Amino acid sequence: MSAEPDGPEDRLRRFTTIWSRAVYPVTSTSLTRAEFEEQLLPLARRLSGLLLAHGFDADGAKAVGAALVGAHCTDPEALTRTLDCVDAYLVLYCAGDGPQDEPRLRCSRLQHAMAAGYAEALRERTLAEQESIAQAALRAQGVVAEALHASEARFRAVFEGAAIGIGIADLDGNVLQVNEALLRMFGQSDQALRGRRVQDWVHPEDAPQTWKLYDELVRGEREHYHLEKAFNRPDGTVLWTNLTVSLLRDADGDPQYQLALMEDTTERRLLNLRLRYEATHDALTGLPNRSLFFERLEKALNAGDGQRFGLCYLDLDGFKTINDSLGHAAGDRLLVEVADRLQSCATAPGEMVARLGGDEFVALTTGPGTERKVDELAERIMNALVTPVSIDGRDLLVRGSLGIVEGPAGERTAAEVLRSADITMYRAKSAGGNRSELADPEADARAITRHGLTTALPTALERGEFFIEYQPLVHLGDGSVRGAEALVRWLHPQHGVLGPDRFIPLAEHTGLIVPLGRWVLEESIRQARAWRERHGEETTAGPLRINVNLSPCQLSHPGLVQDTVDILERAGVAPDALCLEVTESALIGADDDLLKPLHRLAEMGVDIALDDFGTGYSNLANLRRLPVRILKLDRSFTRGMQQFPADPVDLKIVEGIVTLAHSLDLAVTVEGVETGAQAEQLRILGCDTAQGWYYARPGPPDRLHDLALVDATG
Repeated sequence: MSAEPDGPEDRLRRFTTIWSRAVYPVTSTSLTRAEFEEQLLPLARRLSGLLLAHGFDADGAKAVGAALVGAHCTDPEALTRTLDCVDAYLVLYCAGDGPQDEPRLRCSRLQHAMAAGYAEALRERTLAEQESIAQAALRAQGVVAEALHASEARFRAVFEGAAIGIGIADLDGNVLQVNEALLRMFGQSDQALRGRRVQDWVHPEDAPQTWKLYDELVRGEREHYHLEKAFNRPDGTVLWTNLTVSLLRDADGDPQYQLALMEDTTERRLLNLRLRYEATHDALTGLPNRSLFFERLEKALNAGDGQRFGLCYLDLDGFKTINDSLGHAAGDRLLVEVADRLQSCATAPGEMVARLGGDEFVALTTGPGTERKVDELAERIMNALVTPVSIDGRDLLVRGSLGIVEGPAGERTAAEVLRSADITMYRAKSAGGNRSELADPEADARAITRHGLTTALPTALERGEFFIEYQPLVHLGDGSVRGAEALVRWLHPQHGVLGPDRFIPLAEHTGLIVPLGRWVLEESIRQARAWRERHGEETTAGPLRINVNLSPCQLSHPGLVQDTVDILERAGVAPDALCLEVTESALIGADDDLLKPLHRLAEMGVDIALDDFGTGYSNLANLRRLPVRILKLDRSFTRGMQQFPADPVDLKIVEGIVTLAHSLDLAVTVEGVETGAQAEQLRILGCDTAQGWYYARPGPPDRLHDLALVDATG
């Protein structure tokens, strides 16, 4: 039988029970524990909602913290136990069964906001108590003038019984009286404190206006003031207080004494400092985190004219492999060691190292001469990674890719600087890694444009921004048009017409190549049907055929064959009207499973062409097992034939390929034919068909129709 709660409400009540049991012993309330638990239930429900909300509601979390003060949880231990309980159990009981990383991060932020709300509410409550005591003291002073004995008794009761420290001094600053609470706060005897002067309590952390306000008060120019002040204790520790100082006047209204009310806020301040540290530092490495780094970077970028900055963005090469092979514990130890080494590289004034997350680190240098300093910092970082890191008896070689950005302050935002560094780092990684690269504005612009195109691709297909141009395939023997290759274009709203080299790699990377390729195939088949319906057998070689390129992603997609069959059947076009072009590089090392779709399509009557033949370094023996009927010879082999006389080496290569192809009953198509001499030479060598600007550039489908009619009519 499971001991876990059955539903969300049961889980919520279980969390509330754990919370109430932890906090109730340190709560000043007349409620029973069960009643106190019911009082916490709405707060727990609100925390659960904040944890699962779409956005982060800091004010809501602050309100929960403030509500604790309203529930008489004013002992600092109550806050500590609450935060421990939220950290340990809120995600467990309220986050559901999905991934835990995002709820964990949200829970941490909720704790910080709760602590802030708790501190604000507790401060307001204390100020109210202080004001009440101050008013009581003032009233007591007024009563002294009318009835000395009665007022002295009442004032003494307030003075001695107060939970906060109270001290009275004359206008010269001599301490006259202190209560027990103040003695405990300072850790001194009554005689020691009463021998002090107020002016002796100057502290380096005093706010600039502290002693100006004091002078105005003792001169009778103000009635009271309130501020945060630090005091040195005899044991060397620092006492932090909320200090309220009021002026006491005699019956005639003349200044007579000064009354100080002190609340010990040392523990609260330490808690806030701890929360601030945790919010701005990485828990694993102890380095500043992304939040603190951005604060420092923005400060450097807003430093004013003439100031410069330098930034190094480091990403470890192959870190995922270490995590996958040795485990995350080993990966964490590696990150700690790398963080220590990086920290030792940035010790000069104006330098800092931070961890952005994962295996990404940044180093910042500011001040004069950053052009030289950032290069030196980058060199120290790369040198620090040279020595292997020993983890569990294994020496791990650490490599890193480093992007460097340097420039004047005030020209770019922090986000723009970090984006440039990130782009530069990936440029170093693409170049092989274990190196550094300097930011290049032109390279940044290209990367940003590439990213923009990637994000615009899905909606571009939905909005119909793609169109197809057709380049004719001409028979070299009789000059007849045998068909055309479909070439997709993108009419981008900002960049104009883009060729496939600009967006096809992006589509392959994102997987959009499958729906885009399906659309190209469907449009091309529809166009092939239109050509056949318009001129049927009017050409000398019969109906025109359409060639469509097939990407590696499409080739491995399980729906390729069925999609092709469905498109052909819907269009009412026979399979022999279609030729699918597959690049040679896509078939290098292809196994039988990858070739099955091509074999099935070939058996149906679809022609398969091996595109860019000669560039993939494939074994020629592989041609025997490929369902290929056409070899498309890459233009690099025929470029030497554009001039007369032709390059003899190119002639021999092409002649050998043609002979091999024909011996295997394969046709040969040549790309990139640009001159008549080139076309004639290829005809003599026995090539079957060709395409290129010599015949026609890619264009609209009607142009191919016109060319076919010209061919038919002679």
